[in-house]
Amino acid sequence: MSLSLQEIRALIIDIDGVLWNGTRTQPGIAEFFQLLRARAIKFVIASNNSARPASDIVARLARENARVTESEILTSAEATARYLPRLVSRGARVFLVGGAGIADALTRAGFQLVEENADVVVAGLDLQFTYTKLARAMREIRNGAKFIGTNADKTFPSEDGLAPGAGAMLDAIKSATDVAPIVIGKPERAMFDLAVEQLQTPREFVAMLGDRLDTDIEGAQRAELNSILVLSGVTTREILSHARVQPDFVFEDIRALTRAWQTPP
Repeated sequence: MSLSLQEIRALIIDIDGVLWNGTRTQPGIAEFFQLLRARAIKFVIASNNSARPASDIVARLARENARVTESEILTSAEATARYLPRLVSRGARVFLVGGAGIADALTRAGFQLVEENADVVVAGLDLQFTYTKLARAMREIRNGAKFIGTNADKTFPSEDGLAPGAGAMLDAIKSATDVAPIVIGKPERAMFDLAVEQLQTPREFVAMLGDRLDTDIEGAQRAELNSILVLSGVTTREILSHARVQPDFVFEDIRALTRAWQTPP
């Protein structure tokens, strides 16, 4: 892309590895969002993490003096709930492998959460994933339920290093059923298109800000968006130097991005 940093009008912002790693918050969050507000740069915080509701993200950012509303957040849980009516009817029966975030999004969208005889199995990050849940999901899918994944991230950054992500749960279910899930989250286009619609900005002026080449950057390229990589999460300079996928911009973290954005062109 030939767009300069100063020409970007809207951002799709990843969370894990960009704003925080587990319980450890990245420095400079307040200044970053202050800059976005001052420059009237629209944003959607788009996270593949389906385990937490948008209200939790708003509350955590507020503790860092960053003012964000729930309408400016799109989790893979919310994206899945919005997309699901294209596959099954509203009110359909869902067996869920996932946390409170996806459970809340699905029930608000009118779907029933059930333990058996499901129309669809929805799987995301589940910190209480068990053999029993795996067996139940396997039986429901083998009995004809559709298989939907909120996202396919195999890992995510935490304060203790990498941790198993939703993709690890999807792979276990896929292995047990021989059925591949329909995935909604990054890098699939559905999540990016929903975010762009929310931003109401021409996609040539929208950039994806993330820490992963395989989801954030590759997904942005598939969706014909600009891309900004920060090295505060999964991707290192060593990984980047050998990668097939390359971002339009690279910064050490959001503090470096903020400084660059404040510098006149």
